[in-house]
Amino acid sequence: MQIEKPARYVGHEVNMVEKDPASVDVRIAMCFPDVYEIGMSYLGIQILYDLFNRREDCYCERVYSPWPDLDKIMREENIPLFSLETQTPIDRMDWLCITIQYEMCYTNILQVIDLSGIPLYARDRKKSDPIVIGGGPCTTNPEPMADFFDIFYIGEGETSYDELITLYKEYKNTDMAREDFLRRASRIPGLYVPSLYEVIYKEDGTIDAITPKYENVPAKIKRQVVSDFEAAPYPMKPVIPYIRATQDRIVLEVMRGCIRGCRFCQAGMIYRPTRKKNVEMLKRYAREMLDNTGYEEVSLSSLSSSDYEGLEELLDYLISLRETDHVNVSLPSLRVDAFSLDVMSKVQDIKKSSLTFAAEAGSQRLRDVINKGITKENILSGCAQAFAGGWDKVKLYFMMGLPTETDEDLMEIAHLSQEISEVFFDTVPKEKRRGRVMITASSSYFVPKPFTPFQWAPMIDPREYERRAHMVKDACKSERNAKSIRFIYHDSEISILEGVFARGDRRLSAAILHAYQNGAIYDAWTEYFSMERWTNAFAACGIDPDFYTARTRPDDEIFPWEHIDAGVTRRFLLSEWKRAQEGVVTPNCREKCSGCGCAIYGGGVCFEA
Repeated sequence: MQIEKPARYVGHEVNMVEKDPASVDVRIAMCFPDVYEIGMSYLGIQILYDLFNRREDCYCERVYSPWPDLDKIMREENIPLFSLETQTPIDRMDWLCITIQYEMCYTNILQVIDLSGIPLYARDRKKSDPIVIGGGPCTTNPEPMADFFDIFYIGEGETSYDELITLYKEYKNTDMAREDFLRRASRIPGLYVPSLYEVIYKEDGTIDAITPKYENVPAKIKRQVVSDFEAAPYPMKPVIPYIRATQDRIVLEVMRGCIRGCRFCQAGMIYRPTRKKNVEMLKRYAREMLDNTGYEEVSLSSLSSSDYEGLEELLDYLISLRETDHVNVSLPSLRVDAFSLDVMSKVQDIKKSSLTFAAEAGSQRLRDVINKGITKENILSGCAQAFAGGWDKVKLYFMMGLPTETDEDLMEIAHLSQEISEVFFDTVPKEKRRGRVMITASSSYFVPKPFTPFQWAPMIDPREYERRAHMVKDACKSERNAKSIRFIYHDSEISILEGVFARGDRRLSAAILHAYQNGAIYDAWTEYFSMERWTNAFAACGIDPDFYTARTRPDDEIFPWEHIDAGVTRRFLLSEWKRAQEGVVTPNCREKCSGCGCAIYGGGVCFEA
């Protein structure tokens, strides 16, 4: 009765996989290091859960970060963290696989390892301890967490695990030492064993070299990519939680990757090349998953759903299910310039809500700098179509602190919001208006990420961020249709910490551990976040956060992730960084190949006719 939501921990949900643990060779705990409702919404976990459990020799179970109420009781009562499927303590598993989706979950990762009874530092683990494996987007720069993981899986999980399972079974059933297992694992494509690499620093704190400690350890770890996307396994029976998850619906992944090349977007770079699924396959998936789950909403998942060439046909099919299955359709990641009144009218009959447009920057000059590839005319015409289609709420996403940004660029956020409100009044006759149009402009603090052209850029000072945010807020209030415009902006402290971790190195591990040992968990949740705790941790460990956030990197600086090969080449990214400073737009991948380097994967948009 002391636990807020016990259903987070009981397991036995619909479609949960049940096996006899004694009948398998490898038991895997698959972890999303956040609360259950968020973790259950993540497609990647569902894919790997299904992939592992298709094997007769593996049993993959799930574990999530306990909420602080249960965390407290587990520590007081010495209760080890356990799996949802069988309530087995995690330290009895063979592997603990942790997906690292965002930097602010780093202390939650330590929480999971700690509550599992596994030594926090990889160097302290013995053969009887699970192999701790990290995957997900943050492994493009795994260095801040390198001391806590045995292995990082670099890339898409559908490719290299079979070879690792075979090696592990040999390790488990022989007298092979843990060190020998890790050295052999490092030679499997995509597997990075951080303990086998040495980082040498210069006097100024930058990196001089990252080198393998042994000759047979690869100098570069190549990111793994699924070339035949249509042949990749997909979970037809996703696990259905007893409580409402953040994304409580069927998810159809229609594409992976993005053709657009926005210079701030890490996902758009590291998930190249763009690959798509066949429309008929997606129709079959939708039908089967509806039958297996009972869900009444289907969401299309991709980085830019509008760029899926079979979108209209797929929508026609999903909408046809309305009569028999009462299916709603959710369309995230739509671009203004690819939007059509026809598509909107088909979706609006089923579910009408606010439309979200990611403008990213207020001025055209700055949109060209970030290579957003849309104009004000695209935005206004898209909004006009939306208003004509019956919408009266628009959300606009922006970033503040982008490279070369000026006050004039930011003032355009207010001006653009005003112009959109005017489009509503010009488009919708008074007698058809259901109320006041509402434009919500939301701005986040720009954080440069690895493997983007902006990995060389500094973050602006947090006080400057606050100044710019207040300036835009005041500008919105002074617009003629101010009652129809709302401006909100994200917290600066969490973004600064995200920026430190995004481009940090191994020296940060001491500060992360210090903060965790002093109570830091759930840092992505504002009610639990404490910047003072992190300021103290950095001070105690002799770390200057400005070193990671406030510097413009020279062109030839060696990054902490220099030994990771993500497909996009450094030469291409540096070229895009120069083009950004000149305000030059790069065409999208379907218009013209820019030679980013991802053609080496042999598939996707690079080879479309």
